[in-house]
Amino acid sequence: MDWCRYRFRSVWELPAPPGRVFAVLAEPGRYPEWWPQVRRVAPGGAGTGTARFRSLLPYDLVVTASERRNDPGAGVLEVAMSGDLDGWVRWTVRPGPGGGTQAVHEQEVVVRKPLMRWLAVPGRPAFRANHALMMRAGRRGLTRFLAEGGDAA
Repeated sequence: MDWCRYRFRSVWELPAPPGRVFAVLAEPGRYPEWWPQVRRVAPGGAGTGTARFRSLLPYDLVVTASERRNDPGAGVLEVAMSGDLDGWVRWTVRPGPGGGTQAVHEQEVVVRKPLMRWLAVPGRPAFRANHALMMRAGRRGLTRFLAEGGDAA
């Protein structure tokens, strides 16, 4: 087992139409407005940008994201990441089973941050819990953002 490799999957049920949710998720520069752990997103050029994340544990992760897929018809957003995390992240947005939207967040990464690699075995449960806290806060933040009328610019 590669202790520095992680796979995550979260399913968010959101009270807004899929097109609206997709439009908000397609604006990563606005994530800090509704997702507290996304501390900064700086646009690059031609579908790239740099993001800084920090959840409960006292370390930041910085990644450069490059758009791989932006398909509103299929409801799929996907980026490749490099930096403290190498891999990819994908959102799949579709109508929810009871109305609203189901947004599926999938991520597969290898940790490159030296401290996290050094603590890979003993820190793994804490790193996974940290990610889970970040995802819960993101879902709550996006739900609130949508309820308050937040939209993509």
